[in-house]
Amino acid sequence: MYQSFSKRQLLAMTWWNRPKLKEREGIICDGAIRSGKTLSMVTGFFLWSMTCFDGCCFGLCGRTIGALRRNIIGNLPAWLGDVVQIRENRSENKLVVTDRAGRCNTYYLFGGQDESAYKVIQGITLAGVLLDEVALMPRSFVEQACARCSVAGSKLWFNCNPEGPEHWLYKEWIQKARQKNLLHLHFTMADNPGLDPAIRARYEAMYTGVFYRRYILGQWCMAEGLVYEFEPQRHITKDIPQNGRYYISVDYGTRNPFSAGLWCVSDGRAVRIREFYHSGRDSGKMLTDEEYYRELERLAGSLPVEFVVVDPSAASFIATIRAHRRFSVRKARNEVLSGIRLVGSLLREGYLQFAPCCKDAIREFSLYRWEEDGQIDRVQKENDHAMDDIRYFCATVLGRKRRNNGGRSNEELSGE
Repeated sequence: MYQSFSKRQLLAMTWWNRPKLKEREGIICDGAIRSGKTLSMVTGFFLWSMTCFDGCCFGLCGRTIGALRRNIIGNLPAWLGDVVQIRENRSENKLVVTDRAGRCNTYYLFGGQDESAYKVIQGITLAGVLLDEVALMPRSFVEQACARCSVAGSKLWFNCNPEGPEHWLYKEWIQKARQKNLLHLHFTMADNPGLDPAIRARYEAMYTGVFYRRYILGQWCMAEGLVYEFEPQRHITKDIPQNGRYYISVDYGTRNPFSAGLWCVSDGRAVRIREFYHSGRDSGKMLTDEEYYRELERLAGSLPVEFVVVDPSAASFIATIRAHRRFSVRKARNEVLSGIRLVGSLLREGYLQFAPCCKDAIREFSLYRWEEDGQIDRVQKENDHAMDDIRYFCATVLGRKRRNNGGRSNEELSGE
């Protein structure tokens, strides 16, 4: 079973049974993506709990129960199916696990998505808890989960990718791991011998800036400086596709700028071929939804636009577009950080390009910056309107194609 694992992965699985480490209160594994943290942590957690306990309850925590099922529960038969029997009760969000010796334990699933999540775990008594993607959970939920582990011999299992250096988990748990009698293991991609070199190279090419440092190098670092690595000589093109699949993305504003971009997706790239940008504050003229709609029609011209992606908060403008019955409209996916990661990846891969006439988008790329207070990842709320409509397009159109194709491919951008 252990032949294909690295020394660090094996340590994450078996530390609880090693003489020098078995008295530790728990383990924290952090570091790069695709480094084998989750596999080794989950395997170790179940081996420990099924070896040391019988008839006890444990917690399995993810940012959401859906994420927990995708990241862990769905993989358990492949990871542990030869040593334990797993039965899931979806209505009660629990697993009942039995081993060959007849020991049987129950594992309750919890989602730690927001500050109110701590309430769902109150009152239960646990013999241990595994928190997957713990850096994405509220501190109140994590502390409540730890407080529920009151059975003698209980242990804490934490797993995450890095965030900023001011993150509470880094300051209060990772930097104080020895104080808290926890084992801290830092993973890199080199710790995963099962990762194909070509796949590793692909992941290394997917991220830029702060996300490269966190997800590839495994560093707890600040988001600072410009958000995107925009290279005019690479990302501005006069080679405009003559046909393809057309979309419009919109960031709606009345006094704040209104930004819209017309995109052509063809031959493995997405090109912003023209745009409309209007600032009511700067021009002294505020436009109505009907006036904005006429600009949308001018932007599209006679091209067969598949749908318009709009800021989901712009309810009145969405209603106006639908009333005219020319364009299909979709509310944009608006997760900021994941959207920024996707835009950065597409820029780095050379799949996202801009016609020279898209001057406002090009201008904002040189101005769009991170807030530098060091507390949380947050972009400055200025010079961000074209940036927002670009993010909406990437997350809603190109991100959808990525998800449907199960990863990065030329087809995801050609629309085939």
